[in-house]
Amino acid sequence: MKFRYALFAFFWYSLPLLAGIQAYNRHYKIVVCDWMILKRQEVGSFELVKELKGDGVEVDMGSLGKRDSFDNKLRQPHFQKLFKDKSNEHKVTIASIAMSAFYGQSFVDRSNYKELVQDCLNTMKVMNVKVAFLPLGVGCDLIKHPEVRLELVHRLRLIGDMAAKQHYVIGIETSLDTQGDISLLKDINSVGIKIYYNFQNTLESGRNLCNELRILGKNRICQIHCTDTDGVLLADNKRLELHKVKKTLDDMGWRGWLVIERSRDVTHVHGVKANYGNNIAYLKNIFQK
Repeated sequence: MKFRYALFAFFWYSLPLLAGIQAYNRHYKIVVCDWMILKRQEVGSFELVKELKGDGVEVDMGSLGKRDSFDNKLRQPHFQKLFKDKSNEHKVTIASIAMSAFYGQSFVDRSNYKELVQDCLNTMKVMNVKVAFLPLGVGCDLIKHPEVRLELVHRLRLIGDMAAKQHYVIGIETSLDTQGDISLLKDINSVGIKIYYNFQNTLESGRNLCNELRILGKNRICQIHCTDTDGVLLADNKRLELHKVKKTLDDMGWRGWLVIERSRDVTHVHGVKANYGNNIAYLKNIFQK
């Protein structure tokens, strides 16, 4: 009887601690980019991510090409309702809205950049999303093209202020190291611009990932692309020590969405379910246990 009472008391008094641990682990959510699972702005992304046991999806604005605007279905009320309904049905959250077209295009070469960003902000509003992703890709790599910095800073300050007026954040991905990112944010000087951190950039440059995260600090990072370049799955990646990364993020007090972009098996790069299912399971085992 005494043993049963002691066991009951142990579990009773452990409940707040267990609840706290459970809530703590919910601070990290695992997301997939819709364009990487071949569902770019497709409503089927929600069902697929649910099947893969992900928590959310980063929805792209659609392709751009030589057009004046994104190929964005979410301007239309029909698709707005459909995406919301499927998100609720499958309990898969829209974590962010991406302007991934700027991986391949120069943000400083687009004369209508404010209209493009406003389209993104409008989409965020209607879909109730707080973070946008803007990669500074071709033409805006400040290491290769330092000459565009002045114009880029001017444009980022303007769109940052546009976002801040609606209490949104635009996360930029750069090729700079941490000190370069901090300097760039100071030049931009807008609360609407933060860093959308990508592990791949740091790892490919041979820099210490955990040190860079600590220096950058939790308040400058809005979201994280929590993957490396394609080659091997996250579980087989020897240079991305995710247990150490989790401890670093825990110590920093950073909480948010961990977004899977790449880290596909190079021998089976088009195997969406195998690649992303395995990567989601691995991240959940580390960040949600």
